[in-house]
Amino acid sequence: MRIVLKGIGASRGMTLGRARLVQPSQFLVDETRLEPNEIDAEATRLEGALETARAELKVIRAKLHGALAREIGEFIDAHSLLLSDPELVSGLFDLVRRGRYRASAALKMQRDRLAAVFEAMDDPYLRSRREDIDHVIGRVQAALSRETSPAERQIAARVGTILVSDQIAPAEMTHLAEQGVLGTVCTGSSPLSHSAILSRSMRLPMVVGAHDALAQIHDDDLVMIDGEHGEVVVHPTAQDLARYRQHARDMQREGQRLAQLAHAQTLTACGTSMRLYANAELPAEVAQARAHGAAGIGLYRTEFLFLQRHHLPDEDEQFHAYRDLVLGMGGLPVTVRTLDLGADKADTTGLALTREPNPALGMRGVRLSIRRPALFATQMRAILRASAYGPIRVLVPMVSRAEEIRATRRLMEICARDLRSEGHEIADHFELGAMVEVPAAAIALPALIRLVDFVSIGTNDLVQYTLAADRNNDAVSDLYDPLHPAVLRLLSDTIRCGEKAGKPVCLCGEMASDTTFTPLLVALGLTDFSMHSGAILEVRDALARCDRTRLRRLAPRLLKAESHDEIAALLAGANRGNLRSRASS
Repeated sequence: MRIVLKGIGASRGMTLGRARLVQPSQFLVDETRLEPNEIDAEATRLEGALETARAELKVIRAKLHGALAREIGEFIDAHSLLLSDPELVSGLFDLVRRGRYRASAALKMQRDRLAAVFEAMDDPYLRSRREDIDHVIGRVQAALSRETSPAERQIAARVGTILVSDQIAPAEMTHLAEQGVLGTVCTGSSPLSHSAILSRSMRLPMVVGAHDALAQIHDDDLVMIDGEHGEVVVHPTAQDLARYRQHARDMQREGQRLAQLAHAQTLTACGTSMRLYANAELPAEVAQARAHGAAGIGLYRTEFLFLQRHHLPDEDEQFHAYRDLVLGMGGLPVTVRTLDLGADKADTTGLALTREPNPALGMRGVRLSIRRPALFATQMRAILRASAYGPIRVLVPMVSRAEEIRATRRLMEICARDLRSEGHEIADHFELGAMVEVPAAAIALPALIRLVDFVSIGTNDLVQYTLAADRNNDAVSDLYDPLHPAVLRLLSDTIRCGEKAGKPVCLCGEMASDTTFTPLLVALGLTDFSMHSGAILEVRDALARCDRTRLRRLAPRLLKAESHDEIAALLAGANRGNLRSRASS
C-alpha cells in the first residue's frame, strides 16, 4: 500500500531506490531460542554476515585516496578492527552456541553490553566511540537481514539504495555515492546540518525530519524521494513512477542547458559583474568548482582534517592538504577557514575538551584556537607554507571582538617570520578575514573592519544566533527564518560597511546557494557569493535574470518590512519580474 511521509527537503532532486535501514535498533530481532539442530546453521549465518560486513569495509577503504583517505580512513579502519575484535566476535558466537540466541538477538545483546562499557568510561573521547559500536553492529545486522533474501538484493543492486536512518554522519556521506546510494531519508537532522550540506554538494536528494520513516519503511521497500517537496513515497504507484521519469527527463534537459554556463561570465541582466566562489572540503568539490567556473574557493572547511581520528594532524599533513587545494585551483584565490570545532565535535578528534552545556555558545572557532596556541600555530604555519603555491587567504570563524583579530594577526606575523628564517618560501603578504556569524561582529563591524582585509558572512550561524533558534533543532525549525527583518538588517549593514571601507564582503552560508534568495541578496548589494560547487550554475543562471538596478531600488522597502510574509511578498514580485525579463530576452 502506498505511504507518503512528509519531511523537510534538505537536498533537492528526485530519486528511486530500495530502502536500506541503517539503525541497529530498528532491525527485526527474533528472540525465540534456537533448537539444538539449528545452532550450527545460525552460527554459519552469523559468520557470513560478519564476513560480508568486513568485505564491505574493505571495498570502501580501497576506494579512498588522497585527502579523503586521510580524512576518514582511520574511521573505516577502526570499524574493521572492531569486526575482528576477539571479545566482540567470541562473545557473539558464545551467545549463539551456548545461549542458543539467534544471530540478530546476539548482536543486539553484544551491542547493549559494549555500549554500557563505553558509557561508563571517564575519557570523553573513548566514551564518544560508542557510536562506532552502533555503526558496526548495524552493518552486520544489515548484512544479516539482506542475506535472507538474495533475490531482493539483486533488485536493490539494480535500482540503487536509499539510506534510511535517524541521521547520517558526515564521514559516511563522503562515500555513499560510490556505494550506489542514490539518496537519504532521516527521521531527525536538519537541512542545515553538515551532512545535509554535503548532500547538496554531492547532488544526493535528501529528506530530513521524516519522523515515521524507520517505523513505516522496511528493508528493500521501493522508495521514491522528492527532495524538492520534502516527500518520501513508499511503494510508489504507476503515477508516481511516471512523475519520477518525467522529472528525470526534465533534469537532463535542464542539466544540458546549465552546462552551457560552466565557463560563462557571471553577469546580472543589467550587465553588473558578480563573483561566484565555491565552498569546499573534499578534493571532488574542488574539481567541480573548477569545472563550473568558480572564481575561487570562498570557504575551505578544515575540520575534516581533524574529525574521526585518534591524533591531531601535524603541520606537514595539513600543509600537503592546503597545498593540494591551492594547486587544484590553478592560481585562483583560496580562502582557508581556521579550525571551527567545539566541544560537541571535538570528542571525535585528538582534542580533549571539557564538555559544555551549550557548545554552540562555548569554546569553539577562534576562541578555541587562541586558547590552544600550539594548535593554532601549527595550522597557521601549514597555511602560510601553502601560500608559496598560489594565492591563499586566512578566514577566522566565530569572531566577536577586535582582540581575536589582533591575536590572530600577531600569530600570523610570528609564524611568517619563523618560516622565513627556517628557509621556507612563503608569500610576501597575507590577507586576513573575519567571519560575521555572531550578531556582535555585525554590529561592531565598523570598528572591526579596519583590522581585516575582507569579510565573510556565515548566514547559517548568524540566523540562529540572531533569532536564538538552533538550526539543528526540529522543535524550533519554524523560528529559524533567514527572511526575518532583523536578519535582513544585519546583512544589509554588513554589506554596506564593507562597501564603505572598500573591503570585499562575501556571503558563504547556505543562503548563497538557494536561488530563492538570490534577488534578495542582489537587492542588499551583495556581489560575492560562495556556495557548494553544485549550485554555481543555477545561481549564475538566476543572477542573469536579476536586474540589479531595479532590485537595489527595492532594498529600502525590504528593510522597512515588518514581517517574513511582507518580505516574501516583495521577493515574489521581484521573482515574477525576473521571469518576465527572461521571457523577453
